[in-house]
Amino acid sequence: MRPEQWDVFKKAARLEKIDRVPMALIIDSPWIPGYLGLSHMDFYLDPEVWFQAHLQLHREFPGIMFIPPWWMEYGMAAEPSALGARIKFWPGSPPGQSPMLFRIEDIENLPHVDVERDGYMALALHRMHMHRRRILDHGYILPLVASRGPLCTAAFARGTTEFMMDLIDRPEWAHRLLDITTRLAIDWIEAQAEACGPGVEGFLLLDDIVGFVNEDCYAEFCHPYLKRICDAFPRDWIKIYHNDASIEACLEHLPDAGFNVLNWGKQTGIAAVKARVGDRICLMGNVPPLEIGVRGTPEQVRAATLDVLEKSGGRGIILSTGGGVSPGMPRANILAMQEALAEYNDGAVRAPQKKKRKKQPAPHLQKP
Repeated sequence: MRPEQWDVFKKAARLEKIDRVPMALIIDSPWIPGYLGLSHMDFYLDPEVWFQAHLQLHREFPGIMFIPPWWMEYGMAAEPSALGARIKFWPGSPPGQSPMLFRIEDIENLPHVDVERDGYMALALHRMHMHRRRILDHGYILPLVASRGPLCTAAFARGTTEFMMDLIDRPEWAHRLLDITTRLAIDWIEAQAEACGPGVEGFLLLDDIVGFVNEDCYAEFCHPYLKRICDAFPRDWIKIYHNDASIEACLEHLPDAGFNVLNWGKQTGIAAVKARVGDRICLMGNVPPLEIGVRGTPEQVRAATLDVLEKSGGRGIILSTGGGVSPGMPRANILAMQEALAEYNDGAVRAPQKKKRKKQPAPHLQKP
């Protein structure tokens, strides 16, 4: 991301008036190695392969803002690995993780997480230190960092089904686990911000597990912890929330938690989201990433993109897919999104305003 792009993103996130709708995509290792024909292991373990991959994408798509840019990640392994989860690698895909909290009472035995030394966090931070100067020398900046959210990390450690049951059967222990994972997220964001330097002005928080609960559960187990993370950082930071599961229970509450931008899935259309949150949060979405982004033709991508833009009214939106870029999304479909956006911004596809017809008096009132 270039400095001028970040200025545009900040204005859009703060719902300030901008001339053209911008475009941003969440890209990471589920998509990048396959798109570039790289081995996942080389992408993770060879610093030069990682750097050149990101550099190629920034040069290939200069008009797209990548969120976060130059993301130093190992799939979704960093946060659960710091808690002690077993991480498993397969050829051709990001790593997976196995739960390690078979009894939630084992929280008592969890050591304090040191984000600078534990698990894959230590490796990610080292890579940030390694590449920071080189990225800046190429004219790019590092304004954003990223973390999994507290419920997502808790589900990694405990197992999703088990954690969902804990919310109902053992809520006091669920709160204790969420306290740990919330502190982990805050510490992790702070450590990355320090590694990336003083230019960091925001974060991306990813937590799909929030979409698995109803509104009452959201109020008790989600909102306080999401707000605690937002409140831990400067008020003027840009705070982006990603959830491509359901947003029905949380949508109206996210602005109060402190988020500026919502990146959500295809389940809820943009018109419905706009009707519910109005101008309280910037919407980053929501072209369907799999059915359209991966499996659709460029013509279908164009139609879906224009549909999102038209229903947004062109205000309070950053064009994106409904979630991260899915594995297998081809270049032609990314270009189709860009081209449709350019048409929309240029006014080529906007419906012309209908001229007001002069009202005629009723026949019995017309002069002879």
